Amino acid sequence: MARAAAASWLIATSALGLGACAGHRPPESPAAEIGTVVPSGSAGFVAAAIAMVGQPYRWGGTEPGGFDCSGLVVYAARRAGLSLPRTAHEQAQSGAAVLRTAVQAGDLVFLHLARKELHVGIALDADHFVHAPSSGGSVRIDSLTARPYGTAFLQARRLRFPP
Repeated sequence: MARAAAASWLIATSALGLGACAGHRPPESPAAEIGTVVPSGSAGFVAAAIAMVGQPYRWGGTEPGGFDCSGLVVYAARRAGLSLPRTAHEQAQSGAAVLRTAVQAGDLVFLHLARKELHVGIALDADHFVHAPSSGGSVRIDSLTARPYGTAFLQARRLRFPP
């Protein structure tokens, strides 16, 4: 299910201008409900993270086969030509601060979850993000407004991508 949602999201964003079919959005796509428009500088970053949906969580993981939350961010950033620090704490100092109401695709979102001191994911739009949640889980897309994420938001950071 998560892989199908990610594929639908990627197809829909491609139709929104990242692919050859600009201006066409599949009418029944679940991603159409998300309403994502990806800023051009972060398109590769977001696409690399979405491509990893379904990969297992692995503490310290930074490559396909296993990711932790900050490892997924580092992996996707490398694919987009950007070097980021390895830990969520260091990543929380990267880029520029963004208000919760201004979060957009490609922004890093930081959360304080009961089981983790600091958790990081990559925004797909103002309300959805891709992340490597925890041990026993896998990379997936979740809503920033659903439990437990809705009350856990700490900050967002906007990265500066190379042209």
